[in-house]
Order: sequence, then C-alpha cells, then structure tokens
Amino acid sequence: MDFTEAFGGFQPRFPHMHHLLAVLCLVAVVYKLTILLRKRRDAFRHMEPFPGPPAHWLFGHVLEFKQDGEDLYKVVKWGQKYPYAFPMWFGPFVCFLNIHHPDYVKTILASTEPKDNFAYRFIESWIGEGLLVSKGQKWFRHRRLLTPGFHYDVLKPYVKLMSDSANTMLAKWERYAKTGESFELFEHVSLMTLDSILKCAFSYNSNCQTEGGTNAYIQSVYELSNLINLRFRTFPYHNDLIFYFSPHGFRYRKACKVAHNHTAEVVRKRKEALKQEKEPGYIQTKRNLDFLDILLCARDENQQGLSDEDIRAEVDTFMFEGHDTTASGISFILYCLACHPEHQKKCRDEIMQTLEGKDSMEWDDLSKIPYTTMCIKESLRLYPPVPGISRHVTKPLTFFDGRTIPAGCNVGTSIFGIHRNPTIWENPDVFDPLRFLPENVSMRSPHAFVPFAAGPRNCIGQNFAMNEMKAVVALTLKRYQLIEDPDWKPKIIPRLVLRSLNGIHIKIKPVDYDV
Repeated sequence: MDFTEAFGGFQPRFPHMHHLLAVLCLVAVVYKLTILLRKRRDAFRHMEPFPGPPAHWLFGHVLEFKQDGEDLYKVVKWGQKYPYAFPMWFGPFVCFLNIHHPDYVKTILASTEPKDNFAYRFIESWIGEGLLVSKGQKWFRHRRLLTPGFHYDVLKPYVKLMSDSANTMLAKWERYAKTGESFELFEHVSLMTLDSILKCAFSYNSNCQTEGGTNAYIQSVYELSNLINLRFRTFPYHNDLIFYFSPHGFRYRKACKVAHNHTAEVVRKRKEALKQEKEPGYIQTKRNLDFLDILLCARDENQQGLSDEDIRAEVDTFMFEGHDTTASGISFILYCLACHPEHQKKCRDEIMQTLEGKDSMEWDDLSKIPYTTMCIKESLRLYPPVPGISRHVTKPLTFFDGRTIPAGCNVGTSIFGIHRNPTIWENPDVFDPLRFLPENVSMRSPHAFVPFAAGPRNCIGQNFAMNEMKAVVALTLKRYQLIEDPDWKPKIIPRLVLRSLNGIHIKIKPVDYDV
C-alpha cells in the first residue's frame, strides 16, 4: 500500500511531460519554418535583378521538368527569353541563379568559390570530400598533391592501355558487325572506360569487359546517379532524416556499399603489393607510376601524406569521374559520327594515314588527328558529359553588366545552355566541326566552350579524358563504319553525367578498305 501511494504521486506528472514535449516539438518546427521562410524571402530579394520563368509557389520549376528527354532544351529556350541568367527554383526554399552566357560564366569560374553546399552535399556520402566537393585549404592541398598524377610523363604510357581496353570492346562488337543489328553503346563503353581507368590509374586488371553478367559497380553508379537526381528534384528528400528513412534512402545506402566495396578492394590489393615491393625503385621497374601510387606516396611541405579517409575519397571520386564522364563523351561522339557519315569519312581517312596499319594508338599519334579532334570537340559542345555545375558564393559577385548577387547564393552554370546559346553559336543545333578551326576559336570567348569547366577548379583529368576519347574514336573508326539507326533517337537527360533515357543506339559494319 505504501509502495503504491509512494509512486502514485508521480502519475499526474506524465501528462505534463507529454505537453512539454509537444510544445518543444512545436517550437522546433516553428523555428525551422521561420528559418526556411526567411531563406525564401531573402532568395526572392536577391533574385529581383534577374527575371525568369514563373515558378509554382510550392514546387518551383520542378514540375516543368518531365524527365522525357526535353528538359535541357527547355532550359535553353528559357535562356533565349531571359539573357545571361535567370533564377530556377527547386521546391519552395531552394533557388539557383542559372547562368548560360560566357560573359557571366567567366566571372564565376575565374574564382575559387566552392561547389554549392546543397546539390553536392547529396553526393558526399558516396565519394567523400575528394577534389570534386572539397573546398578551401583542403581542396587546395589535395589539388597540389594530385596534380603530378596528370603530368604528361605519367599519361604517356596510358595510351597503350587505353588502346588495349578499346580493342577488347571492339572485338566484342564483331557479332553486331556480322548481323547488322542495332545495339546500345553506353553499356559497352562504360565497361570499357571502367576497364581503362582501372588499368591506367590503379594498375588493376579487372577483366570487367569479358566477365559474364552485369558489372555490379557500374550498376551501382547508375543507381546512385538516378537517386541523387531524384533527391534533388524531390524537395522533402532535401531533409537528411526523411531521405534516410525512405525506400530511396535504403536503395542509396545499398548502392553506396557496393561502390565502396569495389574501391576498397582496389586499394587493399595495392597496399598488399606495396608491402612486397621493398627494393628502391621497384615500382618504376615493374610498372609505370600511376595515380594510386601518387595518392599513397604524396607528401606536402611538412612531409604529411593523405589520410586513409582522404585516399578513399579520391579513389571513389576518380573511379567514378574517370569512367562515367568519358563513357558519356565517347558514346555521344560515336553517335554523332554515325549521324554524319561525311565527317566520319574525313576522320577515318586521317586516322588511317596516321596509324599506318597499326592496331594501337601511341602518344605521338594523338597530335596527328586534328580533324578527328575537332569532331570530338563539336560533340562535346552538343552533348557535354557534365551538363551543369554549381558554386556557392561566399562573397558578393558582380557581373559585367553591373548586376550583383550577395554572399550565400547558389549559382548554377548550364554548360549545355552555353554550348547551345544562339547568341554565341550560329546554328547551335547543327554538327559543324569547323567551328573549332583555330581561326574560328580565336573569334570566340574562351568561356564559350567549357566541357571541362575552366579556371582554378577546372577538371584535373581533362587531358586524360581527351586522350582516351581520341584513342577510342580512332581505333573504332579504323575497324568499323558507324551507321545511324533512325528508329532510336537519344532522349537526353541530366544526371551526374549526360545520359539517354532510351540508350544510345547505332549499327556498324566492317570498314571496306577497297572503297
């Protein structure tokens, strides 16, 4: 009885606890909502100098994008109506100033402003704070430590490895050449570029092109790219907690695990190999110095190297960036050449003269195919592998026409929009490689063509990518004639890289050397 009475006194307090919790939750919600509404108000005020397409009060411009292959062209049309730049809303609280003109682009790309703290945050749990998303002193230190990995002495021997990977892919295409059937390029090219980056940057032979079944890492990259894009477009998923407990969040973590396991295995095997290599100079005598060697051995002025976490982040970054962007670029280049046989023939004639019967590209050959290089650049103009990038402004930014945005704004650069801007490019939707003749290039702004961005935060691997694109295109045209399939027109969509909803299809047949 005494026990019951003693504890009975506590019972009336519990309802008060519930009320207190409810009040605290309400205060937290009101506080968060106040911050978001203030953010929305500030964004409206900051974007006043920049008129743009009408936005829905809740969804912003998200509902305008149907994911049907026309979204990027819609942004180009908006650019024609709203010159230089216009605001784009993703939900009720997130706004980007979308710029699509070289004179605006050079202002933002000439700076060292960090990548935006919104969209790139979604990718960080996958690739960590590597060069793509890091900022400040960390970015500067990593960039300085990794730059030697892209010196031409390091890149030279890669051309032979790239050629080997390309020839493996082209041998698999024999069956399509015999039957004349249409086939999808992107999957084949992705396997080839993954094989290539593993061989070149990590001295890792995966046999991923000859293994049966679907490559788990490539599938995880597809899944992660789609989920990150979905999260960006679905404003409730902007909240980490909501996304974490959603079915899409579960799929994201599962795909991340596959990607991380793949890169961890590459690093683990290299570390084991390095333990066995005790003799000085053994790496150089056994194989060429590669990107992973430089990652593991890099030291700054204080003799401090990269941490294990930093190494994993850079490996994850370059494993993804080094294969997916080049796969997109090569796939669309081959598609463009299939659609334009007159340019394809000129490239083939040039390549045949350069290779002189060889089945592999060499370093010196890369500079001997200027017309092919112009065709590659024209395809990169029409179909940039990375269709857009964004930065977070940490200090006020004034553009050439006097309009200013304050610190705290997010600025998106539409590379696709710049490359299709009719005020810069005559007949922008026409494939015309002669745009890249030296005399024509000299008449344009250097920021009119930015497939690898520009300025201090440009793509560190752009020479690697261009070399691979040249080698693969040359060996492909030497072996096959590419033919357009009119039943399959790519429906392009922006993911982390440019893709096609329905794939990229062509037909091929063996080159007739007697013609």
